[in-house]
Formats: sequence, structure tokens, C-alpha cells
Amino acid sequence: MSVFSLAYTLHVMAALVWVGGMFFAWMILRPAAVTALEGPARLRLWVNVFQRFFVWVWVAVLVLPISGVGLLHLGFSGFESAPRYVQVMMGLYVVMTALFIRIQALKLPELRTTVAAEDWTAGAAVLGQIRRLVGVNLVVGLAVVALASARPGF
Repeated sequence: MSVFSLAYTLHVMAALVWVGGMFFAWMILRPAAVTALEGPARLRLWVNVFQRFFVWVWVAVLVLPISGVGLLHLGFSGFESAPRYVQVMMGLYVVMTALFIRIQALKLPELRTTVAAEDWTAGAAVLGQIRRLVGVNLVVGLAVVALASARPGF
């Protein structure tokens, strides 16, 4: 496997884990949890899901820029000659990372606190805020995937 192929594979896999995980959570797990679980159990489930999923998101947050910069240098000889869509993808990565850090650093601790206190009303409100932020991040992530797949080849 060439260095380019390795960097490209890691890049695509990291994006797949992050965006695919958000898609699964939003479109599959959330509706199933609403149907199958009462409020307290649902909130506890989400605390556990986020704890496990966010480890993988952090891996993606680290792998994407490393592999992306590698691809820039291997495929375009650096930033200066990279096409506009690559610059847009980089900007959208920053947006996605900022939204993720907001959830991880601010909203998840708040959710944990409300669940530990068994304040189910406040917990549901925080979970709703997280759901909206994840929804925005999912839309941005899908836009990045669409942009990447519609681009001209290297």
C-alpha cells in the first residue's frame, strides 16, 4: 500500500466513523430509544452512548487533519495548490470540531450532572440541545462527504 493510499484510507475511515456514527445516532438509535425506553432510562443510555462514541470522535478529530495534511502534500504539493473544495472541507472540519467540542466540554457534563441528580426534566432539555447540535453537525458532515465525493480526482 502506498503512503497516499494509507493516508486516504485513514482519512475516509475517520470521516466514516464520525459522520456515520452521527447518522446512526440521529436516524436509528434516537427513534428506537424514544419508542423503547422511558425518560430516565433513555437519558442514562445517552450518557453511556456519548461516553463511548466520543472516544471514537476524538480519534477522528485527530486523524482527519493529520491524514488531510498528508494528502495535501502528496496530492497537491501543499496548501497553495490545493483546489477550493479542499479549503472548504478544511473550514467545515473546523466548524464540526467546534460543535463537537461544545457538546463534549459543555453539554455532556451538564447532561451527566442532571442525570446524576435525577433531574429528568432538565436532563431532557439538555439532551434536546445536544440533539440539535448533533443534527447541525450531521448536516455539515454530510455536506463534507458530498463535497468530497463530487470533487474531481487527484
